Amino acid sequence: MSFFEIYELPILRWLHIVAMVYWLGGEWGVFQTSFNVINRKLAMDERRRHMETAYRIDILARTGIIMLLPLGLHMGHLWGVQPLGGAWLIGMWILFALWLGLCWSAFIYRESDTGLLLTQVDEWIRFIVIPALLITSLWSLLGDGPLSAETGQKWFSIKMFIYGITLVIGLKLRFIMREWTLLFRELAEKGDNPAVEAVLEKSIKFGRNLAYFYWIAILTTAFFGAVKPF
Repeated sequence: MSFFEIYELPILRWLHIVAMVYWLGGEWGVFQTSFNVINRKLAMDERRRHMETAYRIDILARTGIIMLLPLGLHMGHLWGVQPLGGAWLIGMWILFALWLGLCWSAFIYRESDTGLLLTQVDEWIRFIVIPALLITSLWSLLGDGPLSAETGQKWFSIKMFIYGITLVIGLKLRFIMREWTLLFRELAEKGDNPAVEAVLEKSIKFGRNLAYFYWIAILTTAFFGAVKPF
């Protein structure tokens, strides 16, 4: 057996853990940075620097979010709970590599109209991925879906469903961060604007409250992946 055949699953598991760490840690970093983004006592340049920091932290979380899915599907095949392998796995990795490239391109050009467009495309992809995950996992749990969900295997479908829910929450948080860019652009063009500041503050406060549910869902996803209780 080759080195890859021997260590394929342990390496994938390691990468999966790293992706989860960046996801959870990154979201915490963005959460803390947001307090300074809306702090009106700070100069606008300083607030923009904090927003820039939030984006630089968030790209690692976004990378972790995307990478978790192909890593999980690949491991699921090795565990025998996900039937599609071979050429399908190769094609899957290519598609996710393209998605990750799109995500990073949106980050690189985030201050431009091109960046906003790429961010919207990234969001549109999630409108396809999220229903696919939720439908596939529920369908499998009911006994007729493509994933194996016998006794001792249900954890994979449950984990996939909760992961789909986290993508829903994450999508809303993506909308909020995109709104930051637009609002700060308006503040830069028009100067101090109480109405815009109020919208920004309301948006970030809503995002913070949503983040608590996000962390619970992320930790629950990790629990089912690590413990495999059902």
